[in-house]
Amino acid sequence: MQIMLLGLPGAGKGTQAARIQSEYGIAHISTGDMFRRAIASGSSLGNTVQEYLDSGRLVPDELTIEVVRSRLIEEDVQSGFLLDGFPRTLAQADALGELLENLQKRLDAVLYLHVPEDVLMRRLTGRRICSSCGATYHLEYNPPSREGICDVCGATLYQRPDDTVEAVSTRLEQYAQTAPLVNYYRDRSLLYEVDGLLPIDEVFHQVCVILNGLRK
Repeated sequence: MQIMLLGLPGAGKGTQAARIQSEYGIAHISTGDMFRRAIASGSSLGNTVQEYLDSGRLVPDELTIEVVRSRLIEEDVQSGFLLDGFPRTLAQADALGELLENLQKRLDAVLYLHVPEDVLMRRLTGRRICSSCGATYHLEYNPPSREGICDVCGATLYQRPDDTVEAVSTRLEQYAQTAPLVNYYRDRSLLYEVDGLLPIDEVFHQVCVILNGLRK
């Protein structure tokens, strides 16, 4: 089973990816993990990736595709994979399709976790973290008993810089550039839309219905 996850930040991709990996025994492949593996290998490819990241430059598509290729030929991927965070552009999607064809692989499904942007904004900006023990809260979904105070240790709660309205808006704008991918894979009859507004267990049930259907 070879599948891909699409969705904006806060849509729940990480949670569902972990469950899919556990339930179906397939490798979870994210862009960040692939880069880290390449760098850790000490290969010339990994060293080149490191140079780009150290300089703050974007890793070019042709180099990213080569990193993906090196990951997809590893042993643990041969029984299936879950691709997360790549591709992000139509050019990358075309390159991925060509790569998979060359490796005699194909995508079985693209799961799109759909959540409206206003809901994502509330999900992400409402998070609060304990400054002492690291306990996590949410102003709307899991608020502390006392405003701004950790229930566990009584320390002050804070908002991560990544969770401010400004930071979240920037992230959503960046990821919105992936929107054309939804139509790209829909046109190829690979897209399955999942309602990300439902509770986590119900979202996973939707995912399982889709993936179990692919096995038949």
